[in-house]
Amino acid sequence: MLLNLLTGLPVMLLCLLLQAMFAAKCLHYYAHFRHAKRGRDSQLLDILSLSMVMLLMLLGNFVQMIIWAALFMLLGEFGEFATALYHSGVNFATLGYGDIVMTERWRLLGPLEAANGILMFGVSTSVMTAAVMDVIKHNFARLQQSKRP
Repeated sequence: MLLNLLTGLPVMLLCLLLQAMFAAKCLHYYAHFRHAKRGRDSQLLDILSLSMVMLLMLLGNFVQMIIWAALFMLLGEFGEFATALYHSGVNFATLGYGDIVMTERWRLLGPLEAANGILMFGVSTSVMTAAVMDVIKHNFARLQQSKRP
């Protein structure tokens, strides 16, 4: 069990740092995009900016699944990267199909990745929520200005 923790915790830390970088960059680009398009209000711009946020955060989660899959390959748990990535995705998304299991020696890495994944999906959700709230606030302010005599 200690070996699993010593192996999994550095990967979790790396994933936490990566997710923080993706979140910071994503919000930076979102703010820059909104500022650059300030005079041109349209529903299409809202859709594009929110889609960008969602895609970047999903990309961040996918990169983390790849990192976990690489760890599984490094440990010799799987013969093909596609199988390792599938197993990683099932763990990260907390699906827990159980159709592919790791050896008893490394089995506890699955719950560690699941804990990592649920935290990272939470971060992704909070970044997307912040962007949606900004769009709502922006549209509400625009609506208020259009109602002024």
